[in-house]
Amino acid sequence: MSLTKKCVAEFVGTMILVVFGCGVAVATGCVGNDGIVATALAFGLVIVAMAYSIGNISGCHINPAVSLAMLIGKKMTAKEFVGYIISQVLGAIVGAAIVGLFFGSFENLGGNAVQPVLTAAYGDTGALFVGLVVEIVLTFAFVLAILGVTSKTDNKAVTGIVIGLSLTLVHLLGIRLTGTSVNPARSLGPALLQMIGGDFTAISQIWIFIVGPLLGAAVAAILYGYLDKDDKKVSGNLN
Repeated sequence: MSLTKKCVAEFVGTMILVVFGCGVAVATGCVGNDGIVATALAFGLVIVAMAYSIGNISGCHINPAVSLAMLIGKKMTAKEFVGYIISQVLGAIVGAAIVGLFFGSFENLGGNAVQPVLTAAYGDTGALFVGLVVEIVLTFAFVLAILGVTSKTDNKAVTGIVIGLSLTLVHLLGIRLTGTSVNPARSLGPALLQMIGGDFTAISQIWIFIVGPLLGAAVAAILYGYLDKDDKKVSGNLN
């Protein structure tokens, strides 16, 4: 498959992720347990849909953190990595613009920000630090699940479901803490459009949702590479 087609798939997949994930977040306001569950399911279900539609084309990363993990694991080239990142960010921006069009405003597009519960517990500065840790831990768990389930071809039939459920799981915990990013592109697109709409909260904290997911993904990739390599030596498994 050509890099151009892979990049188009990543652009479309990320755009759809933002449209449906952030769209449901805006529609429900993430208010109450119902809104949180609906948003978590929306992000998980759209990953399932994309995994089984573009997964055979690009691998359905639709997330710079996932692409970084694949680069560290030597499952993609540096050229592919750059192409994927550009495509994902552009897709997220277009997706955020579509959400804004749907709801008639760019002021609230499901952008990420440290939530009041953290600020109340740790203060302004402490909340930012804890928010960063939250994003590292959530992304670590999410990417570790991806690396594990995609490591064997026998899992191909259930890969999309496992990844989608994993994303739902991290959202159920993270929404009340940071809004849950685990995806720099998904955060950057809405943050840029919200800034245009006059809301600078998300863009002022965007570093958390870029650094956190990338660090979490890197740690997951390094750890999984170590565990996978060790297992092969012990068991002789060549899969």
